[in-house]
Amino acid sequence: MAKIRIGVFGAYRGMTMIHQILGSSDAELVAVCDKFQPALDHCKEVADGEGMTNVAYYTDFEDFFLHEMDAVVLANYAHQHAPYAIRLLDSGRHVMSECLTCATMKEAVELIEAVERSGKIYSYAENYCYSPVRWEMRERFRRGDIGELMYAEGEYIHDCASIWPEITYGERDHWRNQLYSTFYCTHSIAPILYMTGLRPVKVSGFETQNRPFMWNLGLPAGCAGMIIVTLNNGAVLKSLHGYLKHTSHSNYQLNGDRGAMKDLADGRIAVYTEGENENCRGKHETYEPAPIVAESANSGHGGGDFYTTYYFIRAILGDKEALERMIDVYTAVDMCIPGILAYKSICNDNNSVKVPNLRNKEERDAYRNDTFCTFPDAAGDQYVPNNIHGVEPIPDSVYDEVRRKWIAGEPG
Repeated sequence: MAKIRIGVFGAYRGMTMIHQILGSSDAELVAVCDKFQPALDHCKEVADGEGMTNVAYYTDFEDFFLHEMDAVVLANYAHQHAPYAIRLLDSGRHVMSECLTCATMKEAVELIEAVERSGKIYSYAENYCYSPVRWEMRERFRRGDIGELMYAEGEYIHDCASIWPEITYGERDHWRNQLYSTFYCTHSIAPILYMTGLRPVKVSGFETQNRPFMWNLGLPAGCAGMIIVTLNNGAVLKSLHGYLKHTSHSNYQLNGDRGAMKDLADGRIAVYTEGENENCRGKHETYEPAPIVAESANSGHGGGDFYTTYYFIRAILGDKEALERMIDVYTAVDMCIPGILAYKSICNDNNSVKVPNLRNKEERDAYRNDTFCTFPDAAGDQYVPNNIHGVEPIPDSVYDEVRRKWIAGEPG
């Protein structure tokens, strides 16, 4: 069988997937697109070093779009994935999208419908679901080891101050400077949904104030967002993410009616389980789970980077295990729209907001024209500012200084 021809849109974050494709026996890298020529040059150097000298390189997406490809990895800016995914699906290509799925509820509806009418594979590259510990939590939860879920926590705390020049380039309109506090909720919410198979039905959002360590780098939004999520079995999930000082980068835990599990953030899992009539007299375990696939051990994000591309390729080939383990469009949307709706809650005095189940076609029409967000191009006349604290406008001199640091290779 001929190898799957894959293109990658975004040569910076996309290098993770490029390395994976170059090492695959089932796929080949045929094209890469990025507006930043040095990123393409680096990619070409890597591909040439692997003997892949026939890869095409583009700085314009329209030229890239015309290239003969079976599938495309979207590793472009996080708020722009859905429009490109829709075009590619409609052109008959399979799509794997980096985080996030969509910027608005309108895009969520349109993306789902594009997947449905195309019949192509859409896979969401949420790598935080696949670390050995979180996979073990998934397996044990679905086996029933801790009973019915009552409460969960997902936290993704990433103080990006030191790398802000490197990832925003001093651009006032960079998506990271336009995002709102609850937008990038996927790393905190997604692993919990993936472990449990549950879905969100209601959210309330909250945000911290901004502080000088981020304002002075050009971010007007609140530094962190918290979302209280009601799941469809009645359980409550606390999701916390953003730019906070921290002692632990992430936290994931599940509390059931017969036990609990926690990711200890050091490669180990802690488990407490009770049998019948064992209230408060159960069994405690702490251990380090093995990777799902041995080859993943040296990949990024705790091994999670390996699986997203691996399962995408295997799913295109019809592998049933990959199709079950990849994240489909419905689950991907569930992992992201709580952030959109939580910011609506924040803007409405933290009042709760219903989360629709967009698998149901009858629920989609209410959101078909909903472009509420903080990204001007996507929002149109439904644009809202990206904080509720009345932060004073950030002067151009701040962005000029961040750009200087980027060019000079200095930290934030």
